[in-house]
Amino acid sequence: MSTAGMPQSRQALMVSAHTQMQQCLEQPSWTDREKVALTCRILHRHGHASGLAGQITARTGDDGTFLTQQLGLGFDEITASNLLVVDPDLRLLSGQGMPNPANRFHSWIYNARPDVRCIIHTHPLYTSALSMLEQPLAISHMDTTPLFDDVAFLPEWPGVPVGNEEGDIISKALGSKRALLLAHHGLVVACASIEEACMVAIQFERAAHLHLLAASAGQIKPLQPALAREAHDWILTERRSQAAFAYYSRRILSDAALCKDVLD
Repeated sequence: MSTAGMPQSRQALMVSAHTQMQQCLEQPSWTDREKVALTCRILHRHGHASGLAGQITARTGDDGTFLTQQLGLGFDEITASNLLVVDPDLRLLSGQGMPNPANRFHSWIYNARPDVRCIIHTHPLYTSALSMLEQPLAISHMDTTPLFDDVAFLPEWPGVPVGNEEGDIISKALGSKRALLLAHHGLVVACASIEEACMVAIQFERAAHLHLLAASAGQIKPLQPALAREAHDWILTERRSQAAFAYYSRRILSDAALCKDVLD
């Protein structure tokens, strides 16, 4: 087959593909409330549920207020209408019920990171198992390169994160990264959008699963940093995150009854 006239470099092909993505990939039109509810349901299906543990928050503006689920409901019970709006001190501004007191460390992250619009904290199975080994997460597979050099590690458990001390420790440990592995605890994801945070959380748990499987068979080999960084930037774009989020949302909403429940 002749390749005459086709871009010869991979970089040129990647730039061309990104342009096409902007034109062709789906951009979700749900409200932030609906996106948070969908994220709860998506993560529940991907093993992030742990009873009443875990929180998902999303900024409602630039004043420090944010959406979150009410304490007492599991991820599989969250709807757009039962979410709460709270201020940085977790005072209820809208909705019924109480927020999870552990949301306090979210306020610290939002204060330190103006770029962050959504935070996810969960205790999924494989991430929790890895956290017990006090080892950083290994990123050594193409599918998980969106996390390459973007996961911080807190090697010591600071206890239940309901105090300001924990907020200070966790926000500093996260630094400028998109994700954080908490020893003896779980994961934290802090991203520029709800869609991106949902996708990063899914990949985090998959990466932890792969880490444990690979480590049980032998020594995990590192990726070439330049290629891993290229893949990180190639995959982790706004439009790809939106399209992936739309795909997982369609799977949730394929059930008509569930669709009405989540978006209610």
